[in-house]
Amino acid sequence: MADTTVAHLEVPNVTWWKKPGLRTLYLMLPILFLGSTTNGYDGSLLNGLQTMVPWQAYFNNPAGARLGLFSAIMNVGGFCAFPVSPYLADWFGRRAGVAAGISVLIIGVIIQVVPGATSGMFIGGRFLVGFGSNITQACAPLLVIELAHPQHRGKVTTMYNTLWYVGSIVAAWTVFGTIKYTGNAAWRIPVAVQALMPVIQIVCVWLLPESPRWLCSKDRSDEALQVLIKYHADGDADDTFVKAEFIEIQETIALEKLASKQGWDVFMRTPGNRKRLLLIILTTFFSQCSGNGIASYYLHDILNSVGVTSSYDQSLVNGGLQIWSFLVAIGFSLLVDKLGRRKLFLTAGIGMLVAFSIWTGCSAVYAQTGNKGAGAAVIAMIFFFYFMAGFAWPGLTVSYCSEILPFNIRAKGLGIAFGGQAAASVLNQYINPIGLEALKWKFYFVYIVILVLECLCIYFLFVETNGPTLEEIAHLFDGENAAVASDGIIDKRMQGKEDPNYGSQVEHLSRV
Repeated sequence: MADTTVAHLEVPNVTWWKKPGLRTLYLMLPILFLGSTTNGYDGSLLNGLQTMVPWQAYFNNPAGARLGLFSAIMNVGGFCAFPVSPYLADWFGRRAGVAAGISVLIIGVIIQVVPGATSGMFIGGRFLVGFGSNITQACAPLLVIELAHPQHRGKVTTMYNTLWYVGSIVAAWTVFGTIKYTGNAAWRIPVAVQALMPVIQIVCVWLLPESPRWLCSKDRSDEALQVLIKYHADGDADDTFVKAEFIEIQETIALEKLASKQGWDVFMRTPGNRKRLLLIILTTFFSQCSGNGIASYYLHDILNSVGVTSSYDQSLVNGGLQIWSFLVAIGFSLLVDKLGRRKLFLTAGIGMLVAFSIWTGCSAVYAQTGNKGAGAAVIAMIFFFYFMAGFAWPGLTVSYCSEILPFNIRAKGLGIAFGGQAAASVLNQYINPIGLEALKWKFYFVYIVILVLECLCIYFLFVETNGPTLEEIAHLFDGENAAVASDGIIDKRMQGKEDPNYGSQVEHLSRV
């Protein structure tokens, strides 16, 4: 574990709702959260569609590998987006990247619901939804984390991905509302509603300011400073903290440009970047392959296996699970700065292991005896599993991957994160229906092994990022070689004096 003692910029203690600038900013940020909400909508949508007789009949009762394709194709699209999204975010800005992704997503929804849509069109539409959604997902959190005040960065960015459950709640209850329809409108309405939140987002995203860090990277420092002054200092151009914050951002980005090139190989060039890449891969894999993928996409099969076969009952359980997961995730996101990231990850991993082990045991008892109490216990353990997962995975999956990356590789790193998340989803979405069909409850042992490995990786490898500013986290990975503006540089620049060591520092970094 890395030493987390870092000398950092002193951040003033501010109450956001008492500050007009921050109040305005944080009331607008939910526009970006809709990117996560849209992604969550699909996470619950297919579960609900599987409970509908009209959907099953229209697509000839997909099962096994074919059902896996219906589920996984969205994440195939998401994986294909990761080489594209960083360039949209870095070349055209965070807001433009969000808008581009939404445009593709809306086209994908239309293709799925047009009259006469075939299985191929439905699958192709889901591919485009995944492609567009992951472009939006890879750009929106960048703007959230780069706009947030340093004091609130942890809570705000952790809340971003918890809004996944708002989408899943809307999807679950939209399906519940149309479950008694007998025609194809039963499934077409929930699929069409998926476009509602993206339409709101593409209209409203332009109300947000652009990232001051992106503006600095494009030599638009005056605009960047005005954003910081307006939202972090209530328009006070003489605010001492904002001056220091701006200088740290500006100088750190300048040093980063000298310290490394912008190609994808940058992730393999230094020990710090290799550690970042490893943590991104582990975080995204565990976020999808810890057993949650089964309940997210194949709750229908799980409930069938314990005797809950009614479409009404299954929709009720699915809707209740989404509300429960959202409340838990929001509650634990408020603890991220008090308990720290690593402790929350570890608590979640151990709790999920316990819950999944009991879940497996109860499934075995029900399969062998038909005991209704064991079947009810499985449902209870699913809710307990999501309670423990709520300590970390809903919120920290995106925020942790964003935090550990310096600006010059943040867009690429987050693109890798969402690409890895999509690849992991494709893997378990293809494997889960086949494994559940062939092995029933015995398939759960695969995830018990993964959860054990997850706990070990978190304990020995994960780095605590609570405390330093977004720029200063680089010290935790790169040590003395971190391309971060020093306190001396900041002090000299604030006083309007030239730092005599600045040139030598730049020259040193240019040789690294």
